[in-house]
Amino acid sequence: MNNKALSAAAIGSLVMGLVAPALAADVEWKVPTSVPAGSPFYENFLERFADNADTLSQGRVEIKPFGAGVIVPALQVYEAVLEGTVEAGHSTPSYLVNQKPINAIFAGFPGGMGPETYINWIYEGGGQEALQELRASEGLHSLIVGIGSTEVFAHANVRIDGADDLEGLKYRTSGPWAEVMREYYGAVPTVVPPGDTYTLLQRKGVDAVEWATPSSNQPEGFHEAAKYIVVPGVHQPTFLWEVVVTEDTWAAVPDDLKPLIEAAAKLTTYEGLSQFYHQDMLAMEAYRSGRNEVVSLDPEFVEDLAQSGRAWMEATVEASDDPAMQALLEDYRTYQQRWSEQNDYLIRD
Repeated sequence: MNNKALSAAAIGSLVMGLVAPALAADVEWKVPTSVPAGSPFYENFLERFADNADTLSQGRVEIKPFGAGVIVPALQVYEAVLEGTVEAGHSTPSYLVNQKPINAIFAGFPGGMGPETYINWIYEGGGQEALQELRASEGLHSLIVGIGSTEVFAHANVRIDGADDLEGLKYRTSGPWAEVMREYYGAVPTVVPPGDTYTLLQRKGVDAVEWATPSSNQPEGFHEAAKYIVVPGVHQPTFLWEVVVTEDTWAAVPDDLKPLIEAAAKLTTYEGLSQFYHQDMLAMEAYRSGRNEVVSLDPEFVEDLAQSGRAWMEATVEASDDPAMQALLEDYRTYQQRWSEQNDYLIRD
C-alpha cells in the first residue's frame, strides 16, 4: 500500500472514530426533583451533582435532572423512587417530617445547628451514617448533595422586632416553624404553594412570608412586595437535600463507580454551600442598598425563638415515642453543644 493509501486509511479511521456513536454510560439515572428547573436548589445541588458525577466518572455516570412535576409531583419524589417509577430522586427530609418526625433532625429545625456546625456533624460526627441507616430501613440509599445556608426570617409588610409583633401575625410558612409560631407566639401560619407566595404578599393577604436564603428569595421578588427584610433565619438555620435510590439500584452500581459517585455528592455539598454563602452575601448587599429596611433581630429574641424551637423538638420526640429519634437528637445536641463550647478559638469576621 503506498503512502497516499495509508494516509487515506488513517483519515478514514479518524473520521469513523469521530462520528461513531458514544458508548452508553454504565449508570444512567433519571432524577426528578421537588423544585422547578432553574431554581437555585435545582442548579446548585442537582445539576452540580450531575456535572461532578460525569467529570469524576469520566462519563460513565449520567445523571439526568428533571424539574418538579415533569415526571412526578414535587412532593412525591421519595414515593416514586420506592415504587420504581424513576431510578433516583432529589428532595429534602423537610417533606417527610409529617410522615416520620425523625426527618426533622436532618431537615434543620428552629434552634438547631447552623451550616458550619451541621456540615461537620454530617461528615465528621456521624450524621451522614445516621441518615443512611434511616434510609436503609426504608429500602433506600442516601447520597447527600446539598447543605444550605441560613434562610431569611421574613419578608414583611409590617415591622417585626419582638414576640409581641408575632401575636396574630399572618405568616406564610410551613413545617415545624408553623407549629412553633402557632403554639408559642400566637401567630397565624398560612400554607400556600411556592408559586402563590409573591402574589399573596403583594396583595397583603399575609403580613409576612418566609421561603429560603437571601439569594434564593431574590429572584422571587419578595423584596419588591415587602418593606422589611427580617434576619437572621433562626427558624431554618440550615437545610439538607439528598439524592435517593433503592438499595437494589445502588447494589447494581459497579463497585469501582460507587466511591466516585459518593465523592461527587460530597464535592457537590461543599461547593453548593460555598456558592450559597457567596451569592447570599451579594443578595444582602443589594437588599441593604435598596428600598428595603433590613431588620436584625435582637440576640435575646433570637435565643428565645431558638429555645421555643428546641422545646417543640423535645415535645415532638416525646410524642413520637421513637427511641431511635431520641437517641439521634441526643447525639445531635451533644455535637451542637460541643461545638458551641469549643469554637472560641475560631476567628470570624
